[in-house]
Amino acid sequence: MSVGEEVRTDQGKPQQSLGTAAARNLATTTKSAPQMQEISSRWLLRMLPWVDVQGGTYRVNRRLTYAVGDGRITFVKTGDRVEVIPAELGELPALRDYEDEEVLAELAQRCRQREYAPGELIASFGSRTDEVYLLAHGRVEKVGTGPYGDDAVLGVLADGAYFGEAALVDPEAIWEYTARADTACTVLILSRQDLDQIAERADTLGEHIGRLRAIPEQRTNKYGEKAVDLAAGHSGEPEIPHTFVDYDARPREYELSIAQTVLRIHTRVADLYNQPMNQTEQQLRLTVEALKERQEHELVNNRQFGLLHNCEYDQRLQPHDGVPSPDDMDELLSRRRGTKLFLAHPRAISAFGRELNKRGLVPETIDVGGNRIPTWRGVPIYPCNKIPVTEARTSSIIAMRLGQEDQGVVGLRQSGIPDEIEPSLSVRFMGINEQSIINYLVTAYYSAAVLVPDALGVLENVEIGRWR
Repeated sequence: MSVGEEVRTDQGKPQQSLGTAAARNLATTTKSAPQMQEISSRWLLRMLPWVDVQGGTYRVNRRLTYAVGDGRITFVKTGDRVEVIPAELGELPALRDYEDEEVLAELAQRCRQREYAPGELIASFGSRTDEVYLLAHGRVEKVGTGPYGDDAVLGVLADGAYFGEAALVDPEAIWEYTARADTACTVLILSRQDLDQIAERADTLGEHIGRLRAIPEQRTNKYGEKAVDLAAGHSGEPEIPHTFVDYDARPREYELSIAQTVLRIHTRVADLYNQPMNQTEQQLRLTVEALKERQEHELVNNRQFGLLHNCEYDQRLQPHDGVPSPDDMDELLSRRRGTKLFLAHPRAISAFGRELNKRGLVPETIDVGGNRIPTWRGVPIYPCNKIPVTEARTSSIIAMRLGQEDQGVVGLRQSGIPDEIEPSLSVRFMGINEQSIINYLVTAYYSAAVLVPDALGVLENVEIGRWR
């Protein structure tokens, strides 16, 4: 503006006082600390009981179990053709721990694909079974006979499940329930005849099947653990049974996982721009927040120790109608004693709320740290946006018993590490390079352990996009 030029306002009138834009040049603004959208409530990290682990490894000792493992089977789809991954056949009880890849590949080639329409019978109660069914896609109901002769749904199976597995080991096996397609289903079928034909040529497979047939002769409890022989209700002087509690010779060990990053800050920034906020502190604060978000993501999704991948198959449930209903939540609760919390994606909680609204039910809420948390049967339902939502708009709901004393789920960490700013989280100064950049190594160590199988349960494939 030249000397003598008159400043005018937006309305064209002469300005009579100093403008705000010019005044700000002499003012110190009031500012917030740097904000970050990624920060979530992280209820899992807050509610999980943490155990200090020395030596970086936590061993879970259990009683010896003879139960042949259950698992989830993975398939490959090419067009309309579905094939089972040969190594995934090792999840079948009859092929558990069998590692001959060539034999497994031949068994995979023998699997026949079959499609079932909704409502179609796959197998009938009481009939002889000589085939195992691998469910590649769809939902199957297990239907039994109720006490008054009516049909009763015993359970629901979904993608990756199998049924009729006893046919591969027991020639006299029969169907103990009726299997009925609830939706359109794609199934792969492997017969005992195919297994026997291959076992005749492959000695290792024949020996493996023979060993399995001896396992049921072991005296076990309903959990597959070696039974403790006891006498009760006797009188006189009978011989008291002798017993001992056997341990698993190869207990699982959880090693602490790691999340790391190198934070870089230029010395000029750290020296000159520290008022009114310390730049180094703010950079570290936001980096630690991001590290904790990743830590919670790994505790849920990591394939080695994540909750979704460490839940036993018999603790995985399918919703009876697709949506997360109160009946499904009750079933999830009934699978374990002392459930302490549910974890669910916020959209899954919303879907559950819609089902409650349909039935005219209002969930109770509790106050946790100033937050109103919804509950079901007195068990809080905490939101966790780290639980994935699939493209088909399905998610999972996790139920947990917590703590070492209750044989529950525990978080693992190691306190007292060098340059620790929080338990099991450290910030180490790594020096200044030739470009005058300061380097800090930010590290978090963590893991999670499930002490007994029924401490963790998952309601899978809950539909979150249905509004009717």
